[in-house]
Amino acid sequence: MASSAPLVLPDTTRPSAAPLAAPAVDVSVTDWRGADSPDFRAAWDALARHAADPNPFFESWYLLPALRAHDPAGEVRLFCLRQNGELVGLIPLARLPRYYGKPIPHWSVWIHGNCFLGAPLVAKGHEAAFWQALLDWVDGHAAAGLFLHLPHLPLDGPNHRALSALCTEQRRPAGLVHREERALLASDLAPEAYLEAALTGKKRKELRRQFARLSELGELTISHSRDDAGLEQWIEDFLALEHSGWKGSAGSALASHHTTAQLFREALPGAAARGRLERLTMALDGEPLAMLVTFLTAPGAFSYKTAFDERFARFSPGVLLQRANLAMLDDPAIAWTDSCAAADHPMIDHIWGERRAIGRISLGIGGVARRLTFSALLRLELGRHPAGLDR
Repeated sequence: MASSAPLVLPDTTRPSAAPLAAPAVDVSVTDWRGADSPDFRAAWDALARHAADPNPFFESWYLLPALRAHDPAGEVRLFCLRQNGELVGLIPLARLPRYYGKPIPHWSVWIHGNCFLGAPLVAKGHEAAFWQALLDWVDGHAAAGLFLHLPHLPLDGPNHRALSALCTEQRRPAGLVHREERALLASDLAPEAYLEAALTGKKRKELRRQFARLSELGELTISHSRDDAGLEQWIEDFLALEHSGWKGSAGSALASHHTTAQLFREALPGAAARGRLERLTMALDGEPLAMLVTFLTAPGAFSYKTAFDERFARFSPGVLLQRANLAMLDDPAIAWTDSCAAADHPMIDHIWGERRAIGRISLGIGGVARRLTFSALLRLELGRHPAGLDR
């Protein structure tokens, strides 16, 4: 009889396969002035292309010019989260001495007057890890800050859902201290059908009449551009057009201040180089009557700045341009466009029927005593009503 091979039993004292290694997570909080290297900008741009909540205002081509304009001393910090060496989260942070005019020190996401969204850039699927890392870091570096403030955060996206779940899990005090509804363009309708649904027949007839009367004054053209052809002159034309109107008189036009004019001049070429820019122009005999800048961040877009020649106000050139802007509905890559406009904006709200909820959220940080102090302040701010993130 042939001898049989010995029976070998499995060694149950060892796993049959090596366990998967936990992802290596690294947090860095640095002076933004050291962030302008080609390698870091490339990683930053890659993150922006895969962000859970698109936000052009925190992309490299916009945030770095904004910081150069508004924070030359380098007080703002870039909070960055890496996983296995890959950049998966980024947000600008600042420790501020005042909270909407009140002497209350706190940490805040850094924004400025021409930043219309405060959502962090977080790679899809990493939202929970990002908020966990950010809150851990702020807890450990609270210093004099009483809480963390998150302005202009979308209340309908994955970042907000992940933050809400984490605060509930940690029983962290948090409150939605302000909420607004911003006009949004999001529809499966074609442009003409959308306009028909949005406006009465009488109003549509009036727009056609105004367009016809304006056309009688000369050659009227409407042009769309997504490249950088003639961009330098277009930028100067926009700055001059905006400054010629009420914003110039009020000192709120981009050209009213060197810092904001320079931001505009730097950001638009950066956007164009990355395929993030659309320009829409209505011109009469080659002279711009109305102009619109939109940032493209598929699947969304952001209507950034518009200007029109107020000498032709009786023809409603700004509204006529917005009618032409409904062509965005035909772009298969763009599912929605954020107006970036205040609620009840007279030019947008009566045409764009959809709305996007944007909020300001404050969260307790640090130890027990600090969180109790924050909870008392939060109750006072909210009129002693219960605080939550989903009100």
